[in-house]
Amino acid sequence: MRILLGQINPTIGDFEGNTQKILRVIEHAKEKKVDIVAFPEMSICGYQPEDLVMHAEFVEGMQHALEKIMRASSGLMVVVGLVRSNPVGGEKPLFNSAAIIQDGKLVGFEDKCLLPTYDVFDEKRYFESGKSVQIWKYKGKKIAIMVCEDIWQHAGLVEYTNYAHDPVLDLVPHKPDLLINISASPYHFQKPEVRIKVCAATAKTLHCPVFLCCQVGGNDQLIFDGYSLFVDGEGHFRQNAAGFKEDEMLIDLEKPPAQQEFKYDALSDLYNALVLGVRDYFHKQGFKKGCLGLSGGIDSALVACIAKDALGKENVLALGMPSRFSSASSIVDAKELAHNLQIDFMDVPIEGPFGAYLDLLEPHFKGKPFDVTEENMQARVRGMILMSISNKLGYIVLGTGNKSELALGYCTLYGDMCAGLGVISDLTKKQVYALSRWINREKEVIPVSIIQKIPSAELRPNQKDTDSLPEYDIIDAVLEAYVEGFLSAEEIAQKQKLPLAVVQDLIRRIHSAEYKRRQAAPGIRVSRKAFGVGRRYPIVQKWK
Repeated sequence: MRILLGQINPTIGDFEGNTQKILRVIEHAKEKKVDIVAFPEMSICGYQPEDLVMHAEFVEGMQHALEKIMRASSGLMVVVGLVRSNPVGGEKPLFNSAAIIQDGKLVGFEDKCLLPTYDVFDEKRYFESGKSVQIWKYKGKKIAIMVCEDIWQHAGLVEYTNYAHDPVLDLVPHKPDLLINISASPYHFQKPEVRIKVCAATAKTLHCPVFLCCQVGGNDQLIFDGYSLFVDGEGHFRQNAAGFKEDEMLIDLEKPPAQQEFKYDALSDLYNALVLGVRDYFHKQGFKKGCLGLSGGIDSALVACIAKDALGKENVLALGMPSRFSSASSIVDAKELAHNLQIDFMDVPIEGPFGAYLDLLEPHFKGKPFDVTEENMQARVRGMILMSISNKLGYIVLGTGNKSELALGYCTLYGDMCAGLGVISDLTKKQVYALSRWINREKEVIPVSIIQKIPSAELRPNQKDTDSLPEYDIIDAVLEAYVEGFLSAEEIAQKQKLPLAVVQDLIRRIHSAEYKRRQAAPGIRVSRKAFGVGRRYPIVQKWK
């Protein structure tokens, strides 16, 4: 038996475009004399459609697309993901389903049983749980079909919930010959190896090969990294599709590939995730050009590299916006980086408008000393310039703030937070440095002086970030333990060997900055817990 996994990059709600992708893979499957072709979860509509599924015409559109797919599926078994109406009634009006087509005819649906409602998922908001698992017979084989989450609990890797039953165990009496799981599994750092463990656990229990067909692409803040895979009946890894791009993975069960070790570069994947996230955020909305403030600091340097690789050097504009406090070395570094990347650079000094604001407000400030007000004023002048360039010249502003700064509110509302997309808002400062060094692994792209300089916002004389913040190593350790690991202050202090007062103060600052993050641009999620999609905290609270 020959199986083809169609790892496609759907756009949410683009039924025609997504269907054309599916039909092209089906044609290729026929050319390659394939028996079964599978596509990702919700491949007809893209994942996650969120409240779009509440519109009846949205769900009806998927049915029309399914009919086109059926007509093209003669001689094949096709498994394709979609949302469908719940025909029997129940708590919710919809199912998250896999449609099973054989030789051009719809033979039934496999409904997702386990509906995740944690982190970035909220499927119980829309869907009824499937009630049972089935076996689908085709060309003498007993085939099990499951949708994403239905195989995850079995591996013990679902952290936030404990479902009432395990669909994998429900399949044991049926003794399937193979299992196909269609998936929309969002990327986070070092995620690919987790999926192999999930598939291996299922394969060992059912004593049959497991095929995982994954979505790829960026949809809003979520990145899907692909890496569709195949493990044999003993749980050994045999094959994977490409990461971060569309791919068609063919498996011939009569001549399966040899057992191998899954290898990938975690930093390369992290960078590719950010590039894909920017590219799809722009291209799926019909945008081409991005602009950013290039300060000569490491954060904006990394964003410029990502933007160039995502959008092309001809579509990126960097703005140098120096003030009286900008160091000469930062100005030189910014221009050198733009030259290395071959992106356009526009020099727009802010001294004039900044001075005008100082003069305008001086009578109202009545001799009060220079403080954070004037620092933020410079950031807001720069935000105004970036947004004006965006409006007049048709660029989308790329945010350059990192997760460590966003965690503590070390950023300015309506200033450096002005952006259409937060490119690195889910990268800690530690990761920013790691990726910058990775970019320079073969040749110097980011000037070494940028990587080596002491971090500074350069909003007052001789300013350093550590004037207002602890060292970033401390911030990042607390941030990861508290935001991603949900550890208490006492646990963090003990684990990281930090003073309890320091940890408590950082946690207090994380909560105090919630109102800023609520107003931030959407950011690309690359960690297990991002500030944005999947994280819900009140602004007004007195617990911390």
